[in-house]
Amino acid sequence: MKVLVPVKRVIDYNVKVRVKADQTGVDLANVKMSMNPFCEIAVEEAVRLKEKGVATEIVIVSIGPAQAQETIRTALAMGGDRGVLVTTDADPEPLAVAKLLAAVIAEEQPGLVLMGKQAIDGDNNAVGQMLSALLGWPQATYDSAIEISGSTAKVTREVDGGLQVLDVDLPAVITADLRLNEPRYASLPNIMKAKKKEIVSKTVADYGVDIAPRLKVLKVTEPAKRSAGIKVETAADLVSKLNTAGVL
Repeated sequence: MKVLVPVKRVIDYNVKVRVKADQTGVDLANVKMSMNPFCEIAVEEAVRLKEKGVATEIVIVSIGPAQAQETIRTALAMGGDRGVLVTTDADPEPLAVAKLLAAVIAEEQPGLVLMGKQAIDGDNNAVGQMLSALLGWPQATYDSAIEISGSTAKVTREVDGGLQVLDVDLPAVITADLRLNEPRYASLPNIMKAKKKEIVSKTVADYGVDIAPRLKVLKVTEPAKRSAGIKVETAADLVSKLNTAGVL
């Protein structure tokens, strides 16, 4: 079974995000970029499926600037087999991303699409669901456990009320949650091997998808700064403050 894993290049989660002075967006100049953490989890799960003999090939797909090739190389070093980069300098909206992925899937014909539930930059949590609708495939989102048997995947989902277990027929779209696994570190030999693995470069025009934005960002602002707390001398003072605040 071929598994297709979309990955996204985002600002590293350890970096403090800075808003541009004109509030038109986030400053990306000289900022460390890396693979979206949820995408890393999806890659790790695909590699584990291959190690179990369930998956036969892992195809890594990314949509973004030429530098996203580095993100694909990271996924290949983790265990991916080959990559597809759809180059664009634009920041496509979730629907455009879903349409591009659907076009790639039409070419690749995978038996499973395994992706992160959301990217930490836009935080939209929408591409997986949109992709499922475009393909007409079953979907299972926010997954913390996956077991594949034959043409069926048993998926444990994290929902507000606890855990939900689903059986979905393959092919399907499955999105990875935080507790699905812990991604491995790529070893130096695998990093070197990844440099020789194939990455096919495509353009948006190759797929004939309209990625023109349908939304307009009016303003981007930083969160309001938290006010400083206060110190109390005694437990009685603490109780008095809590009473005043209406907590007790």
